[in-house]
Amino acid sequence: MMRARVVAATLLTTASLAAAPLAAQLVAGQRDDFEDGTTQGWTVGDPAHPLPPTNVATGGPAGAGDGYLLLRSVGGDGPGSRLSTVNVAQWAGDYRTAGIGSITMDVANFGSSDVFLRLLWADPAMGPPTNVAVSSSGFLLTAGGGWQTVTFDLGPGGITTLLGSGESALRGATELRLFHNPAPLFLGPPNSSPPIVATLGLDNVTAVAVVPEPSTLLLLGSGLVLLPLLRRRRRTG
Repeated sequence: MMRARVVAATLLTTASLAAAPLAAQLVAGQRDDFEDGTTQGWTVGDPAHPLPPTNVATGGPAGAGDGYLLLRSVGGDGPGSRLSTVNVAQWAGDYRTAGIGSITMDVANFGSSDVFLRLLWADPAMGPPTNVAVSSSGFLLTAGGGWQTVTFDLGPGGITTLLGSGESALRGATELRLFHNPAPLFLGPPNSSPPIVATLGLDNVTAVAVVPEPSTLLLLGSGLVLLPLLRRRRRTG
């Protein structure tokens, strides 16, 4: 109960942002590549943050001329102490209906501290969220590492429910958050979402469509093979 109250109180700071109209409908295949010179709706939700997200025009995973998003945190206990960024525009919506099975992104740890990345889905709307879920498995980015691609699984085993229903969080998300935490938690005690001095590059955030199970593909293939035979039967019947 304490953890639920802490999560709700923390996410309330972005509730007004989450209530804003959606910029685009959530769809499989969408991608934020930061080539337009903007942050593409990614923010920290705190006007007091000393180092908000910025667009860098060159140096992304494709090298010279490839733009990316730069995220920074300053440690301590004041504004900007934690590495976290949130999007309440194109990444809000129903992930299940959109057929999104995973989210991939290119990331680079430019700082001197190891970073452990996770995603969070929540549904605040003019108040605390009812449902909150985080990615069960995170990704360790060692200090000073180069660009690499990571994939967050949205399958039933890929998310951990923090409040309410994880499935409801994915079906009615009003925000998607990327944050640092070695554990599948978000803020609150004990030692969750710890303060960190970090510098992270982010690029090519992509919604990947669900990949059908092999058994489903086999059934589909069998159906396609039988279809011409059934048509022939009807003609000769």
